[in-house]
Amino acid sequence: MSFPLASIAVYNSVVFGVFSNMQRFLSQHHARESEASRSHTLSDLLLASMVAGVVSVSLGTPVDLIKIRLQMQTQPFQEGNLGLKPRAVALGVQPVYQGAVHCIATIVRTEGLAGMYRGVGAMLLRDVPGYCLYFIPYVFLNDWITPEACAGPSPWAVWLAGGLAGAISWGTATPMDVVKSRLQADGVYLNKYKGILDCISQSYRKEGLKVFFRGITVNTVRGFPMSAAMFLGYELSLQALRGDHTVTSP
Repeated sequence: MSFPLASIAVYNSVVFGVFSNMQRFLSQHHARESEASRSHTLSDLLLASMVAGVVSVSLGTPVDLIKIRLQMQTQPFQEGNLGLKPRAVALGVQPVYQGAVHCIATIVRTEGLAGMYRGVGAMLLRDVPGYCLYFIPYVFLNDWITPEACAGPSPWAVWLAGGLAGAISWGTATPMDVVKSRLQADGVYLNKYKGILDCISQSYRKEGLKVFFRGITVNTVRGFPMSAAMFLGYELSLQALRGDHTVTSP
């Protein structure tokens, strides 16, 4: 977990910054009235979310790859004689990677720089719609919960809207998250999949449709507190930096 922990602050700050600045740019481009009176339009939110999703993939794919590779090597090596190109036959019980830095160096040496972006297509299919179902529900739920008489949302409204948005996003992203994780784990000991469609086909053929919803409950439950805290921290941080204390009390 050292690599994700070291990079998560940068990752989330960039994603949230891209979304908010893209939304502001589009709002200023499409409307002439003052910023305070502009309402959120679905098209602007959709485009801003998609751009944030693309940027998140460029940053998040290597992070997810390292995390999954380090986690997957803890599994017993019984699959080495079942697939193609076994890599761990001569390694016995020794782990393939000794840490995050060694994992990066090994992947670059054996697979090239492109190897750091293994599973990028599946991650695009997960994160672009995933962030659309993350930011858009948050914005509309926030507007719906906040009374019209209030100048801004309360911390409670931000927490609830953020949590619900996270649960929706992570729950719906589970099928492609399964595919992405399998593609990124592939290659530690053997190569099983030729691409996204092959991974989907093999997974469905061997384990049925339910395999794509494996972990959906955990993802949904985890998504609520994680996203609630993230949105609340983001909004309160912006208020503090701007010296605006609209969001101060429930």
